[in-house]
Amino acid sequence: MTTSRREFLASVSATAMFLAAPKVFAASAGAGRNVTFIPHAGQAGVFWAVKKDGEFIKAIPRTEFDPRPTKMITDGLVSRTYHQTRVKYPYVRKSYLENLDGDRKPELRGKEPFVRVDWETALNLTSKAILDTIDSHGNDGIFSSSYGAWAHGGVLTPNVLQGRFFNLIGGMSVTVSDYSGGAGQVIMPHVVGDMEVYSRQTSWWQILQNTELFVLIGTDPHKNGRAEGRTTDHSMYPRWEVIRDSGVKFLSINPQYTTTDEWLKAEWMKIIPNTDTALFLAMSQHVHAKGMHDQEFLERYTVGADKFIAYLNGQDDGTVKTPAWASKITGIPEADIIALAEECAVKRTQFAGSWAIQRAHHGEMPYWAITSFAAMTGQIGLPGGGIGFSWHWGQGGALFAQARAPGGLPQGRNQVVGFCPASRITEMLKNPGGKFIRNGGEYSYPDAQMIFNSGNNFLSHHQNTNELIEAMQKCHSVVCIDPWWVASARFADIVLPATSTVERDEISSGGTYSKDKVYAMRQVIDPVGESLDDFEIFRRLAEIFNVEQQFTDGLDRIDIIQASYEKSSAAETMDFEEFWERGVARVPIPTEELEWVRHGAFREDPDANPLHTRSGKVELYCEAIAEMNVPDCPPMAQWLEPAEYLGNAEPGQVHVVSPHPYNRIHSQFAQSDLRHELNVEDREFVRINTEDAAARGIKDGDLVELSNERGTTIAGARVTDQIMPGVVSLYEGAWLSFDSKGRCNSGSINVLTSSRASSQLSQATAANTCIATLKKAVDVEGPNQAYVEPDLISDQVASLDPDSLGIDRAANIAESFMSAMEPGERLFYEKCTLCHIPQDPKSHTKAQWKGITESMFPNAGVEGEDQKLILDFLYQNARDAG
Repeated sequence: MTTSRREFLASVSATAMFLAAPKVFAASAGAGRNVTFIPHAGQAGVFWAVKKDGEFIKAIPRTEFDPRPTKMITDGLVSRTYHQTRVKYPYVRKSYLENLDGDRKPELRGKEPFVRVDWETALNLTSKAILDTIDSHGNDGIFSSSYGAWAHGGVLTPNVLQGRFFNLIGGMSVTVSDYSGGAGQVIMPHVVGDMEVYSRQTSWWQILQNTELFVLIGTDPHKNGRAEGRTTDHSMYPRWEVIRDSGVKFLSINPQYTTTDEWLKAEWMKIIPNTDTALFLAMSQHVHAKGMHDQEFLERYTVGADKFIAYLNGQDDGTVKTPAWASKITGIPEADIIALAEECAVKRTQFAGSWAIQRAHHGEMPYWAITSFAAMTGQIGLPGGGIGFSWHWGQGGALFAQARAPGGLPQGRNQVVGFCPASRITEMLKNPGGKFIRNGGEYSYPDAQMIFNSGNNFLSHHQNTNELIEAMQKCHSVVCIDPWWVASARFADIVLPATSTVERDEISSGGTYSKDKVYAMRQVIDPVGESLDDFEIFRRLAEIFNVEQQFTDGLDRIDIIQASYEKSSAAETMDFEEFWERGVARVPIPTEELEWVRHGAFREDPDANPLHTRSGKVELYCEAIAEMNVPDCPPMAQWLEPAEYLGNAEPGQVHVVSPHPYNRIHSQFAQSDLRHELNVEDREFVRINTEDAAARGIKDGDLVELSNERGTTIAGARVTDQIMPGVVSLYEGAWLSFDSKGRCNSGSINVLTSSRASSQLSQATAANTCIATLKKAVDVEGPNQAYVEPDLISDQVASLDPDSLGIDRAANIAESFMSAMEPGERLFYEKCTLCHIPQDPKSHTKAQWKGITESMFPNAGVEGEDQKLILDFLYQNARDAG
C-alpha cells in the first residue's frame, strides 16, 4: 500500500470539514418566499427541513456533514410525516371499550374498528389497565415489549421514558438482549471477552495500509450503513472506496450478490444459508493438516486448541472436517474452500462477520468458527487483520473521537426481576411461569397480563407472527404508543398517538462508533392531529400516578436537551445557543485513533492486556460453557445441523433469508413514497433465482406466494442471477395486512419465520433458519391494505367518567425513585440505562463486565472515578461474585 496519511485524510476531507451554516439558514428565513429552514437530523442523516405556510415540504441533506445522503431523507421523510397511516387521535378498540370489565374479545384484535376517544379517557383507560394488572398479578404482570432505543435517533427515546415511568411505580417485566445480535452477545464474551456486535472496529486507516484480503461473511455495509441508531453521516462510503481503489481484495461469502459486493467489486462465493460454520471448520482443518497454521499464536494467545483440533480431525465423532466434507454441506466446491483457506493463511486478512449469520439455529457456532479460524491463522490483533462483527453497522471502522455523547434521562432501577429474552415473547405468553435457561442461569417466564409498547413495532419484528397474535389473547390489555398505524398499533387495544421527530425538539449524536458530532433535532411543524411527544405522554401518566416531579426532575423537554448537550464533549467547543442555531457541533478526533486495532493491545502483550475471558485468552474450547452442559450449545465451535435448511428440505422447497431492508430502518419508512421504488404491486419484493423462477412459471413482476406450516405471505417477484438457486431473499419490515384466507397480502417475512431459539445458551432469534414453498400467486385478493388506515369510528369522540375507572388507586402505587442505592449502583442506573433495557448485573461474570464496559463506558460518557464506582457495583453483583 502506498497511500500516505496525508492523501488518505485529503480523500475524506469532505466528511471532516465543518462549514458554518449561513446566517440566512441559521436564522431560518427565506426572504420573500415565506419559507423557513430548520436544522434537523435522524437515523438516516442530517438535513435542513424546509417549512412553508406551516407545512414541512422538503428535506435538504446537509452534504457538508453527510457526503452520501439517502432517499430516506429526500423522498421518505415528508411523505411519511403526512401519510394516511398517521395516528392522529387516541383510539380504543371497539370491543375493549364496550366491555371494560368483561369479555374484551382479544381474538378480534386486528379485525374490528377503533373508536376515537379524548386524551383524558385514553390515559385513564391506560392507567386502569396498569392498576388492574398490578392488583391482580403485581408489577410482574406488566410486560414491556419496548426493548430498543432506536425509535427516532434522539436521546428521549420512548422505551427509556417508558422504563423511567414504570420504574417509578414499581417496575415491569422486560426483555433482555435484542433481535439484532442476540446470539453473538452471549457467546462472544466467553470466546474473546466482549460482545463484539456493538464494539468499534479496527480503524479504516489500518485496513487501508495493511489488509490484503477482506472477507465479507454475509456482511453488507453499503445497505446497512444507510441508517443507524442515532444519526448517521455515511462517512464510511468515501473511505470504503479509497480502500477498494487501493487494491484491497474483497471476497463475499453470501447466498446472494449484494449492493456491497457490486460496489466493492467483491468476488462472490455462493454458500448455502446456515452453513458458514462448516466452511470455517473445514478451513481450520485444512490449514492445520497442511502445516499452514500459526502454532505460536495458538500456544501463546489461545486455550483449548488441542480439543478443537481433535474435533476437526474426527477424534470425537469419526468425521474429519475436510474441505470435501464441507463442500457437501455448503455447496462450495472443495477446490475453492482449499484455495480460500490457503489464501487467508498467507495474506493479512480481515474477517467481517454479519449479524445475519448468527440469527439462525445454532447461531453461536458461526461466530465461534470464524474466530477459531482467525486464531488458527494468527490473524487476531494484527493491524488490518483479525475479526470484526460490526463492520456493517454505525460506520464500523470510524475513528473514535473519545467524546462524551449527549444523554437523556436514566430509566432507573427496575424492582421487577422477571424478564423475557427479546425473541421469546411468544414462548413467555404460552408458558407463563415456565422455566428456561440462558447463559448458564435458570429463570422463569413472567405471567404477562398486559403488554405496553412504545416506539417499537414488536408485532412486525417478532418471528412467527400468527403464533404471536394467538398467544397475545391471554393479555387483557395491549397499549401501543406510535405515530403510525403499524402492526403493533393495529393489534393493540389502546393506541396513543405520538409525534414524529419533526414535531418535537430533540438532540442526537453522530456516529455510533465515532461520536464526533452532536445534532440539533429542532421542531419543524406543529403536531399532526392531537399527537403528543412521548415525554409529554409519560409526563401525563406520571401526573396521574403522583410521580410527575420525579419523572421530569422539574425540567421541561428543552431543559433536558440543553443539559444533555452541556454534558457532551461538544459543549467544550461550542455553546448551546450557537449549537441550537447551527444545528451541528463537531468534536475533533485525535490523530492517534488512526492507529487503533481491534484486539491490538492483546496481541502486543497478552499478559499485560488479557482478554476478559475466564482464561484471559481466546477460548477455542470454553470450560465455562462446558460446565453449563447446555444440550444444544457445545463448548467449542462444532457443526450442528439446523432444524430446517436446504440440506434437509423437501424437494422444491426454498430457503428464505430476511436481510435488513435497503430503503427502511426495519419497518420505519415502509409506508413512505419510497416503497414504490422497489415494491411490486405495492408489496415487498422477493429475489428469486432465474432457474427457480423458470421452473415455477414465474416472471419478473409476478406476485408469488411463499408458505410453510407457520403461514403464507404474498410478495412481488424480482428474478435475478444475483441469488443462488434454492434461496430467496425477502426484506424484513413490511407492514402486515391479512386477506380473507389468513395470508399476509403485504409480503411480511415473519409470518414464515420460526420462533425457535438459536440455542438454550442465548435464547436468541433464529429468523434466518426458514424453509418454505414458492409458487406463482393466482388468487390475490385486491390491493395491499397495509399502508392505509384501519377502520376507524371518528364521527364522535368518546369520553368516560374517570370516577368510574378507579383511577384514584394510582395515588398509592408510587415508589421512591432510586431509593437506598449505593453510589455505584446509582451511577449504573443513571448513566448506563439510556438505550436498551438495563442489564441485570448477574447476567455476566466480573471478567465479562470488564470487557463489556470497555465499549459501554465511552457510549455512556462514563469517565474517571465513576467508572470505578460502577465496576465495583457490577463486580459485587456479578454472576461469579460468590
